[in-house]
Amino acid sequence: MATTNLIATSNAVRFFSSSSSLGNPNHFLSRRLSQTTHRDRVQTSCCYRKMSLEAVKPVVKTETTGGIGIVRFLRGKSYFVTGATGFLGKVLVEKLLRESPEIGKIFILMKSKDQESAIKRLYDEIISSDLFKLLKQMHGSSYEAFMKSKLIPVTGDIGEENLGMDSETADQISEEIDVIINTAGRTTFDDSRYDAALSVNSLGPDRLLSFGEECKKLKLLLHVSTAFVTGKREGTVLETPLYIGKNITSELKIENEVKLASEAARKFHGSEKSKKLKELGFERAQSYGWEKAYTFTKAMGESLLHSNRGDLPVVIIRPSVIESSYKEPFPGWLQGIRMTAPLILGNGKDQIPDLFGDYQSSCDVIPVDMVANAIIAVMAKHGCGNVPEVKVYNVTSTSHAHPLRMGEIMDFSYQHLCDSPLTETTTKVFELMKRAMKNGEEEAESHTTLSMKGKRKLKYFVSLAKHISLTCSFKLAIRLLTYSKYIYTRFDDTNTRSLLNELSVEERKMFEFDGSCIDWEHYFINIHLPGLKMELFRQISS
Repeated sequence: MATTNLIATSNAVRFFSSSSSLGNPNHFLSRRLSQTTHRDRVQTSCCYRKMSLEAVKPVVKTETTGGIGIVRFLRGKSYFVTGATGFLGKVLVEKLLRESPEIGKIFILMKSKDQESAIKRLYDEIISSDLFKLLKQMHGSSYEAFMKSKLIPVTGDIGEENLGMDSETADQISEEIDVIINTAGRTTFDDSRYDAALSVNSLGPDRLLSFGEECKKLKLLLHVSTAFVTGKREGTVLETPLYIGKNITSELKIENEVKLASEAARKFHGSEKSKKLKELGFERAQSYGWEKAYTFTKAMGESLLHSNRGDLPVVIIRPSVIESSYKEPFPGWLQGIRMTAPLILGNGKDQIPDLFGDYQSSCDVIPVDMVANAIIAVMAKHGCGNVPEVKVYNVTSTSHAHPLRMGEIMDFSYQHLCDSPLTETTTKVFELMKRAMKNGEEEAESHTTLSMKGKRKLKYFVSLAKHISLTCSFKLAIRLLTYSKYIYTRFDDTNTRSLLNELSVEERKMFEFDGSCIDWEHYFINIHLPGLKMELFRQISS
């Protein structure tokens, strides 16, 4: 029934120009309009009713001719990967295994209490994941044996000295790996604690450098940063490395920031500690010209890589807002409720009655499979170890002729959700989140019989509920204002486009990362929004 639908036509959001709003004719006012207002709306040619999430068919891999030799480079190489259970890391691992079955080993750093727990995490979070269903089709009954022969879980933590590894394990890995790939990072809906963000985002890359210096045949350290790492700067962001004394003020002393965070961690206790450390991170970031602790600590991490790398070859990948897969291994795969989703869901839940903003402002989004492909291409390009200076690649979409607009995101969402509303089944998600927001924090801290996995899930839903339960447009306006740096920034991708031009025709088909080819209407209506629905269903049912 329409009354039980979570999102119905009468609840959808539309944008219309309002020259009086914000005093600019290009600004829009988004307001809920009656169902009859849009009854005659012209529909798109995209067939979003019948969107399919079928995996692409497996193909026999052959040596490509010309290009930079990606397939040839991957064959036989071994890797050390951090953040492999995360959104991007998991897609990267899948692509490596699918395109190069002859790959060596992939050592995966996992935060676990012991090796047995790490093996279980590997199975639960990677081997049994639906993301790998194409590999399951390719290998059939030998799938698990293949995965276990290639993926080696390593107990450790990038936030600890020596990466939390014992010396024997570290020595073994140092003899085998050719490339280190760092996709780990402390990112949450709200800013992380400052001490944790510093440990992982800033000091973590430096710890990887120290480990890399001990690796006998290491050819490259590839670090995944973020396109928003340059702080509150409008205009064009170039592909240049960050380091203190040049494009970061020499007044910033990373050791002082670590000391401040450590002192705050000792001073406060319980829930107050987390609150104060989040506030400290925000304050320190703002004082140095960054929006939030995440991007600020990522900038410090890049700076340490630049100053401490010595002769170690280092490249940095800077993706923008990473969203669901465009094509591979199937369209619409998503892990977690990510950047644009809370805005879309908040509108759909009728919790954001009005929305002010600039319809034409750009929003830099890039599908996760394109980021993974770019990482692999960059590895092949620089895997010979010839990187005299730190090389940066912006993997973004706003530098192209037709970037995604903020207004279009809501237009496409309106169009899809009018035609295919989230029904009462999904209402259970929001009911759970409401309960979690009300009772979750108390339950999580009480002495219950919840497993650690159950507590993590409960904590996640509490965070999610807080993030999308926006009760008025003012709260969203604050979020949009903090997001304004991204909206009015474009990212130069000269290095990335130059690399694309070096790829052969076959390589571009196999490892596509050209953001200019994205049909945004098709992507949001046919791919991203159905994928978002599936992720909501998966989370509530798992």
